[in-house]
Amino acid sequence: MPDSRGVCSRRVTIVNASGLHARSAASIARVAKEARSGIWVQRDTERADAKDIMDILSLGCQKGDVISVCVEDPSDRHVLMRLVTLVQNGFGE
Repeated sequence: MPDSRGVCSRRVTIVNASGLHARSAASIARVAKEARSGIWVQRDTERADAKDIMDILSLGCQKGDVISVCVEDPSDRHVLMRLVTLVQNGFGE
């Protein structure tokens, strides 16, 4: 559901044993690049551009960490849902 600024977000838990590493960050960035608007991953108060692998890795997410995936434009909600599914499925690992 969009907030007052139109931003949509979902919280999801990192489930794979290796956490958020280079291969999983690349998977996030590949899907995120389909978004027409800004899209990011947030852990606690730290936010990373979901289209940038190094930015994602800077979050240092481990197994069990809860992240938020956010899109600025509700028309990119399908990308948001694909990213949530990707994380929930342990990045296919």
